[in-house]
Amino acid sequence: MPYLTTRWACALALAGLFRPLAAADYRPQGRDDGWQVADASALHWHTDRFRALEAKLADGSYKGVTSVVVARDGKLVYETYAGEGAVDHLNDIRSASKSVTALLVGAAIARKTIAGVGDRVYDYFPDKRPYLHPDPRKQAITLEDLLTMSSLWECNDDNPFSTGNEERMYVTEDWLQFALDLPVKGFAPWMARPADSPYGRAFSYCTAGAFTLGAVVERATHRPLAAFAADVLERPLGIRAVKWNTSPLGIGMGGGGTRYRSRDLAKLGELALDEGRWQGRQVIPASWVRAMLTPRVQAREDADYGYLWWRFRFPVHGVEQPVWAMSGNGGNYVFVMPAQRLVAVVTSTAYNQRYAHPQSQEIFRDYVLQALP
Repeated sequence: MPYLTTRWACALALAGLFRPLAAADYRPQGRDDGWQVADASALHWHTDRFRALEAKLADGSYKGVTSVVVARDGKLVYETYAGEGAVDHLNDIRSASKSVTALLVGAAIARKTIAGVGDRVYDYFPDKRPYLHPDPRKQAITLEDLLTMSSLWECNDDNPFSTGNEERMYVTEDWLQFALDLPVKGFAPWMARPADSPYGRAFSYCTAGAFTLGAVVERATHRPLAAFAADVLERPLGIRAVKWNTSPLGIGMGGGGTRYRSRDLAKLGELALDEGRWQGRQVIPASWVRAMLTPRVQAREDADYGYLWWRFRFPVHGVEQPVWAMSGNGGNYVFVMPAQRLVAVVTSTAYNQRYAHPQSQEIFRDYVLQALP
């Protein structure tokens, strides 16, 4: 069942035509997409955990999960699909797209169209003047402030009352002007100020900021975000099918909604794992990937944040280890565990459901990690 959908496996089982796979059958299907494949059982993976996961997907215990793909040491060792999931299905990964935008910022810096993360955001958009709520502190906002979700914009997607909440942006025509017009936020007595926060930054999840970063890349490269991504990232990875969204005025949506195949998402994870290389080719500078995957702000008590990438901790054989992740609404994840040379993709359509993220993290923790040799 690694490359049968759970839906079809269940149908075959009911018809008496499907038998559980022997351990030696745990080899993903070879395809013309650049991935090498390996037999999980031959590498001493605990494939009973994969069978247990498939049973959970089949009986509906996990809702909305559409794929699980696992790679180790640069080779795919497991894949399974459920629900609407399929090898060639383009998954709407929502905010996991932000991590792709971080890679594109690095690619633009490598091409010297962006000088560095210290560039001031407002310098890229002189044509959008005058801005509402003028303030010298706004003028000083840098690309790094947006990459770390720690700018002084009053923007918090987790607060429905926030001026910069993404839902307010979506109902306007000019998303870029919306972001640039945001006021400077205040710090209530119960809020941690940057000076009192780990790493010296105060985190506030802001999709408008990630969207603005995509707009900066477009301004700097003089190319649509999707076209730049295709040239510097997707084609070098052998990614042939992808869909990028745009704002009402046609600016590439660097903040969410990009669609990729599950196996191609695993390539993005592999790029992060191997310091920007894919099959020996340097696609993104190693120095950028190291900078991107460096903790720079505490996002929650259980999570840090780099440049639009999350950092969690998960146990392996009883010892907690850091895991970097692309993460999006619905429970969409690309997990990267450097210490285990591991990449795992979980795609899910449980959008806006409270169980979505805990469910996908449980799959990673209780099935993928427990299947490790």
